[in-house]
Amino acid sequence: MGYTLGTLMANSLHAVFQAIASVRNEQELHLTLKDKIGDHFCVQHWGIYLLDDQTPTEIDVPAIPAVCLEGNPVGRYVVERHAPAHEQLLLSPGDWKHFCSRSDHEHVMTGPIVCDGQLIGTLHLARDRGKPAFDGNDLADLSAVCLHLSAKLATLRAKPTTSPLVSRLTPREIEIAELVAQGLTNAEIGERLWITQNSVKQALKRMFRKLEVSARAEMVAKLQDVLVS
Repeated sequence: MGYTLGTLMANSLHAVFQAIASVRNEQELHLTLKDKIGDHFCVQHWGIYLLDDQTPTEIDVPAIPAVCLEGNPVGRYVVERHAPAHEQLLLSPGDWKHFCSRSDHEHVMTGPIVCDGQLIGTLHLARDRGKPAFDGNDLADLSAVCLHLSAKLATLRAKPTTSPLVSRLTPREIEIAELVAQGLTNAEIGERLWITQNSVKQALKRMFRKLEVSARAEMVAKLQDVLVS
């Protein structure tokens, strides 16, 4: 009683902030935010893409055609300005389809995750065909969420690594190991992380070499004290 739409939206945004604050490591980000991001922004699809400092060229454009960092005006805007954008902020209505024809990415919005002055990742949101476009309020809320994500990741990355096994793997590789431990296939991991199935396969090969294992189950067993799954 007495709650306005604005109050409800503010409450759901604060729930996102609180969820980000509760995350203990980078691998928990998607799981912790799974429902809250979708509910607040009314999106059918979203993802956090963290760049891997050791393999920065592994951004797979075909896997994320609606939100790839350099293949469209929205991505270029975010990369160049470290500021969030949606397609109608930069393009005339309908022009987005020249860059992406997917019906499940009728409207897209992307925001930057930064640390020490560098772009270390992006938060992508997409709405299906027939859903309303993102507006200024959505953009302001995304900016706030990206600010909290940036601060949280800066804090997490400032903590010393205590496990020698963790030190062998990049944050992206640990994220993949978490999903392997959950029983996801390469295809499912690729869909979750917005990369191709082949990118997952190649990452696992590198991880096996680093950990000196030859199978997924052996890798999970070796990392059982590290993984949160």
